[in-house]
Amino acid sequence: MSTRLAHAYKKTIPTLSKQSGATQKLLAFASLIMLVIIFSVSSSNFFQFDNLIAIMLSTAVIGVLALGSTFVIITSGIDLAVGTVMTFSAVMAGVIITTWQLPLPLGIVGGILAGAVCGLISGLLVAKMKIPPFIATLAMMMVTKGLSLVISGTKPIYFNDTPAFSKIAMGSIISDILPGVEIPNAILIFFGAAIVASIILTKTIIGRYNFALGSNEESTRLSGVNVDYWKIVIYTLTGVFSGIAGIMMASRLNSAQPALGSGYELEAIAAVVIGGTSLSGGKGSILGTVIGALIMSVLTNGLRILSVKQEWQTVIVGIVIVLAVYADMMRRRKK
Repeated sequence: MSTRLAHAYKKTIPTLSKQSGATQKLLAFASLIMLVIIFSVSSSNFFQFDNLIAIMLSTAVIGVLALGSTFVIITSGIDLAVGTVMTFSAVMAGVIITTWQLPLPLGIVGGILAGAVCGLISGLLVAKMKIPPFIATLAMMMVTKGLSLVISGTKPIYFNDTPAFSKIAMGSIISDILPGVEIPNAILIFFGAAIVASIILTKTIIGRYNFALGSNEESTRLSGVNVDYWKIVIYTLTGVFSGIAGIMMASRLNSAQPALGSGYELEAIAAVVIGGTSLSGGKGSILGTVIGALIMSVLTNGLRILSVKQEWQTVIVGIVIVLAVYADMMRRRKK
């Protein structure tokens, strides 16, 4: 069975696809550099250390959500609940730490587990009940949005009595090693999560089945793979990343905001698509997603520095997303 599976996997991930993926990452990186150069020339305030840190900090939460979304999108699925699951995870962490008065580590683990459970349920809906991913995760988005409001009593949960909580994202381990260099921990968490996600996607059986499902699910099933099981694993993994993003967001705000979260899923999906992951499945990379998230943040920050109105910023970002999806469609038609 392992020989047949290896043969099927090799067929679903041809060398041409890998070359195309490398080209896409190179183009995305070139676009990022071009944006940095344009905004640096347009405004002397852009290429300042403080502003670059601000860009990285704004990338961190959306970036972690995008990392989780990458896994699902590679399977040709979608998860519309990552934003509200992030909020639900933050609220659960707040309840555990402030209401139940349990230790901080338990609150962090509890928040991440809450995200994992939400992902698990989404996976069960998609894999076992055969509900389309769009509908299943839309339902999960509405459920978690409502639960966040119910559990919190529609009020923010503050972590004022737990000062160590805010240091998770806004503290700086780097400054302890290199005095004077203030790099928030949220940035380190983002890149650490990206490294872990990359290892999972490229070096583990989860990653291999991830690509196989997106390339040809039926062939993968006929090869003897328990497709339903691996779908559930992948959606659960996406939930874990949403939980991590929830802890980061709550730490950054020093509160769990139950009304927050809607719209974050669109930014995460946009970062994944701009980074070269195909909505049709079977192709994508964590490095591309990281670059896509940075492009989104650089574009937003640069437009803000140039005093472009908020409504026009949204229009421009929307146009960039359309161009990224169109470019992916053209590449697939060529192949």
